[in-house]
Amino acid sequence: MKIVAIVEARMTSKRLPGKHLLPAAGIPMIAHLLRRLKQVPSLDEVVIATTVNAADEPLVGIAKTFGVSYFRGSEDDVMERVLMAAEASGTDVIVGITGDCPLIDPDLVEQTIQVFLRNKCAYVSNAEIPTYPDGMNTQVYGIASLRKSFSLTDDPLVHEHVTLHIRKNPELFPPIYLVAPPSLSWPDLALTLDERQDYELLKRIIEHFGESNPYFSCREIIEVLRANPQWVALIKGVVRKGDE
Repeated sequence: MKIVAIVEARMTSKRLPGKHLLPAAGIPMIAHLLRRLKQVPSLDEVVIATTVNAADEPLVGIAKTFGVSYFRGSEDDVMERVLMAAEASGTDVIVGITGDCPLIDPDLVEQTIQVFLRNKCAYVSNAEIPTYPDGMNTQVYGIASLRKSFSLTDDPLVHEHVTLHIRKNPELFPPIYLVAPPSLSWPDLALTLDERQDYELLKRIIEHFGESNPYFSCREIIEVLRANPQWVALIKGVVRKGDE
C-alpha cells in the first residue's frame, strides 16, 4: 500500500501572492512544509500538486531543489488536480495537505495516517472538529474514495475544495474525526499563511527555533506562544476564509 502526501499549492493567492516563496531562516516557506513532511515515517512520497499556470513554475523548481515530486493540473478544479496527481503517483492512500501550513507537525500527520490504517473508515481528519491550532490540518483518505466522490458531483464549489463532498456525505464515506488533547487544544490559533501578518508570526516562530530544532512540535509552538502573547497579537484581526 503506497501512501503519498499531496500538497495543494499555487503562486496566485489573492490575499498574499507568492506567499510560498517568502523566506524564513534562509529557505522558502513551502520548503519548511516539505522538509517537515519528509519526517513522517509512513509517507512513501511527497507531491506538490500545482497548476499549469506559468506563474507556478517556481514551485516546480522548489520541488526539484528539495527532492519531492510535482504534478501540474487545473487551476480551478482542485479536486481534479489532486485526483490526477494521486493517479500519477500510483498511491493508494492520499494524505491531503494545503501549502499554507508550513509549521505542520510530522507527528500529528503520522497519527492521522495510523488512525486511517488501523480502522474501518473512509476518511480521517484532525481539522473537521476544530481543536488543534489551524495549520496542523491533515486529511487522510483512499484514492478510491476520491474517485467515487469525483464521479458523483460536478458542483464547482465541491471541485474547488477537494474533500467537501466526502465531508458532507458521511453515510457514503464513514469518517473518524480526531480531537486534540487539552495540552494541544487551541482552535482559535491560526498558524496558516494567509496574510502578511501571518508571515511575520510564522517567520518569527521558525527563526526562534532555528536549525538546532527545525522540526519543532505543535506542543513547542504552543508553549512559546503562551509565553509570548505579543507574538499572537501580530495576527489579531486577520479574517480567515472558509469553505462555505
